[in-house]
Amino acid sequence: MLNARKIKKKRKKFRWSSQKYKKRLLKLKEKSDPLQGTSQAKGIVLEKVQFEAKQPNSAMRKCVRVQLIKNGRQVTAYVPGNLASKFIDEHDEVMIEAIGGKQGRAKGDIPCVRYTVIKVNDQPLAMLVRGKIEKGGR
Repeated sequence: MLNARKIKKKRKKFRWSSQKYKKRLLKLKEKSDPLQGTSQAKGIVLEKVQFEAKQPNSAMRKCVRVQLIKNGRQVTAYVPGNLASKFIDEHDEVMIEAIGGKQGRAKGDIPCVRYTVIKVNDQPLAMLVRGKIEKGGR
């Protein structure tokens, strides 16, 4: 009888052993995330790189190393589309967003790549690949 306060206190204390609870309350996701909680970010292309796809695929996936403008962090972003990497040069300004793998991890067969390029010099990459518009300078 009359034990509710003790049970409530104990439940509150042992919530901290839950990893999800701790991560949420200490805001660890926002602190470690290069985009700092936003869905998209702008950055400058440092170099073009290729990654070998995981088994059983054997393709060379085209990616770019991007330095974010907002905080100076460097991330690797995937360039989607057939021959889309020819529209991206070094020192271009690109907009990146998360690919959307589970819990912020890499999606698909590209290891360590969590972001994808959506715009180059404020022009949509999908439109450039289709040939609807031409690439302009900054």
